[in-house]
Amino acid sequence: MNVSIRQEGLGWRILRNVILLMGILVILGPMYLVIINSFKSLEEAGRGFFSLPQTLNFSNYAELLSKGNYWRYVWNTAFITIGGIVMVLLINPTVSYAIARNRHKKYYNFIYLYILLGLFVPFQVIMLPLTKIMTNLDLLNPVGLILLYGALSLTRGVFLLVNYIESMPTEIEEAARIDGCNTFQIYHSIVLRLIMPMLVTLVIMDALWFWNDFMLPLLILNKAKEFWTLPLFQYNFKTEYSFNYTMAFTSYLMAMLPIMAVYAAGQKYIIAGLTEGAIKG
Repeated sequence: MNVSIRQEGLGWRILRNVILLMGILVILGPMYLVIINSFKSLEEAGRGFFSLPQTLNFSNYAELLSKGNYWRYVWNTAFITIGGIVMVLLINPTVSYAIARNRHKKYYNFIYLYILLGLFVPFQVIMLPLTKIMTNLDLLNPVGLILLYGALSLTRGVFLLVNYIESMPTEIEEAARIDGCNTFQIYHSIVLRLIMPMLVTLVIMDALWFWNDFMLPLLILNKAKEFWTLPLFQYNFKTEYSFNYTMAFTSYLMAMLPIMAVYAAGQKYIIAGLTEGAIKG
């Protein structure tokens, strides 16, 4: 009996390791191709797409960084990402706190459910009306894109933060109110500190989205080339009849490095926020 149980356990471990290995290959395989082909010329990549480069050729990186408009697109992407994060920090916790502490009122409960409906609406359904509205408001520019990111981040932000705040005990807030603190002081001095793990998690997840997003910048900034972001710049390596994929891979890798550094620095906060949220839930 014990032998059969051990054999069954061994079989599950082997299956789990095989699935884990397949997942690693799926993730690391494309990264391998991006890295090795960024060090090849287009001719060398054509001769051996999967083979290692014969020499470390940095000409692609030199050409990319020497492009006069490249750093402009880096600045545009950083500006939009930082602006979007500021909107997330200003809007999401305040709205979530107001809803979490007033869910017993019909108005706030309706607002909460209305915002959560956004989780079930595909972006393809709203992208044309959004573009039309932003055109009528003359907001086809980075400011309009930042406002859109702030609004669209509400669905996930409110979903995560409202439940997190509701799980926190209210005794600390009541004691602070007895000591003379008003609602803003309680929110700023107590609530923001308590929700920091989940807030940092939300900020990092949204930063990854803003930095790598292609569809919204394409819709909002398509006619304003001076405001293009890195994903739109990378799309230029593909033409109707050709695709300079070695330069494209180089630009992908250069664009990934800053946001990967941000994710690596904040990974422990993501794990802590999600774990703490699960425990509180």
